[in-house]
Amino acid sequence: MLLTLTLITVALVVIALAGYLIGIAWALLAARKSVIAIANGLEAVAGHTAPLPEKLTTINGALVALLGGLRVADGHLGRAASVFKLT
Repeated sequence: MLLTLTLITVALVVIALAGYLIGIAWALLAARKSVIAIANGLEAVAGHTAPLPEKLTTINGALVALLGGLRVADGHLGRAASVFKLT
């Protein structure tokens, strides 16, 4: 009788462990699909951002030119403000 009870208990433990392992395997498969999707998205982002350095260099050059013009305009406005005694 005791042997039968022990074998039944062992069988139940093995079945429970197998169930948990199957659940973990399914979760890992779902996680694998998510990781693959994330990796594909990151590759797409890398492809889309590849031309940025050359474009940023162009934008930076234009902003430097704009800065010079704004400084000149600021100087003119400062002189005009002093003529009209606004400062």
